[in-house]
Amino acid sequence: MKTIDKIPTNKIQRASKLMTTGVKVGGNYLKYYGKKLVNSETTKDELNESNAEDIYDGLKNLKGSALKVAQMLSMEKNIMPKAYVEKFSLAQFQVPPLSAPLVRKTFKKYFGDTPESLFDTFDAESVAAASIGQVHKATKDDKNLAVKIQYPGVAKSISSDLAMVKPVAMKMFNIKGKDSQKYFKEVEDKLLEETDYLLEVAQSKEITEACKNISNLKFPKYYEELSGERIITMDWMTGEHLSEFTNTNTDTEKANRVGQTLWDFYMFQMHHLKRVHADPHPGNFLVDKDANLIAIDFGCVKTVPEEFYVPYFELAKPENINNPDVFLEKMYALEILKEEDSPEETKFFSELFYEMLSLFTQPFHSETFDFSDEEFFGKIAELSTKYSKDTEIRKMNGNRGSKHFLYINRTFFGLYNLMNDLGAKVEINNYKKYL
Repeated sequence: MKTIDKIPTNKIQRASKLMTTGVKVGGNYLKYYGKKLVNSETTKDELNESNAEDIYDGLKNLKGSALKVAQMLSMEKNIMPKAYVEKFSLAQFQVPPLSAPLVRKTFKKYFGDTPESLFDTFDAESVAAASIGQVHKATKDDKNLAVKIQYPGVAKSISSDLAMVKPVAMKMFNIKGKDSQKYFKEVEDKLLEETDYLLEVAQSKEITEACKNISNLKFPKYYEELSGERIITMDWMTGEHLSEFTNTNTDTEKANRVGQTLWDFYMFQMHHLKRVHADPHPGNFLVDKDANLIAIDFGCVKTVPEEFYVPYFELAKPENINNPDVFLEKMYALEILKEEDSPEETKFFSELFYEMLSLFTQPFHSETFDFSDEEFFGKIAELSTKYSKDTEIRKMNGNRGSKHFLYINRTFFGLYNLMNDLGAKVEINNYKKYL
């Protein structure tokens, strides 16, 4: 794969790159409407493919938060057109890496020496490249190591990148009102945390220690003396990415084993630690030859405050969802409903979230749940389509819910998708034996 010798880092350079991408997308629309005039049966599939290709090509060279957003969107299988999901999923671990000279320059800046001097051996060609950084293989003192290097300028460009995409995001998600900034501030804060590799090492050690007794779950060891603000060194873990495992595995027992481990890992964090790995995409997990799950990235960890945790999980219980008084109380506690809402808004969003929660919380309503249930995921897709086309939503203020919904919902949607890819049947409360 072609390497990158330079990444646009200042606001003007990055804005220019995004504008160029915008021009290409505009051209794609002109072509589409031109074809539509000639052939009324022309579909948007070709348009979506062209736009997804051009947007991804623009973002992959910018790296950072722009590419991270694409990675996040690739998990929205029930919202995004298929072409975008397929192309943006490449942001998980298949983007152009930094060139060897740029890697050495980064090492000299943060360690004052070259990687060849710090390690016994260092492979200048990266083995994986994603949105925030890339991974190289190295050895030292007979240990096989993975060295993650952050792309130059990523941390400094986050705020300006988000400012550029904010108007588009507000229109896309129908966000209005004076308090809309809280959502963007939540995303900005989490992305900035992901660029702090000292914080990531601390989070990694804390969570791996807390979760060490969960069966069939493995973690790398982290080496603080070979890590820093923009570089992390950890054990090299052998296995295939979770997506590769799900694409090739035909053993139901293995799928259930990996799925149970993944589910226990997330439920233990959520309910016991009240801190959770909030980036559940296939690039962050490996599966070894014995069907053990390996978690290899803790850059995005979300703390779940008690005032959000309690009403959120109380609404996972059917007796609360189906009790109108309790349901309304929790809706206000989670900031989904507001005191200033009109009767029309109160009725509309109460009915919308009742329908959503009744469906999304089904896995918690029984002792076991089969995530290969296509009827369940079909209903989720139908519900997403229904509300994406609902003209009434556009008349309402879509700025709904606590800021904590952003990453907690992202965690559960991502987890559900991974469990569905595995086709796993699991025991929902199995995690309690580790408490």
